[in-house]
Amino acid sequence: MANKWEYATVPLLVHATKQILDTWGEDGWELVQVVPGPNNPEQLVAYLKREKQA
Repeated sequence: MANKWEYATVPLLVHATKQILDTWGEDGWELVQVVPGPNNPEQLVAYLKREKQA
C-alpha cells in the first residue's frame, strides 16, 4: 500500500523559526519548503508533511 501524507502550512516568525520547526518536528512533521507569504514577502510560510496515521 502506498504511503499517504498529510500537509500543514505554518507561518514562521523570524525570531522563533528554529523553535517553531523543532516543535512541529517533535510531532513527526518534516519540512518540505519555505516560501514568502502571499501578502507580505518578509513573512515566511513553512510547508510541512508527515505520514498519515491509519
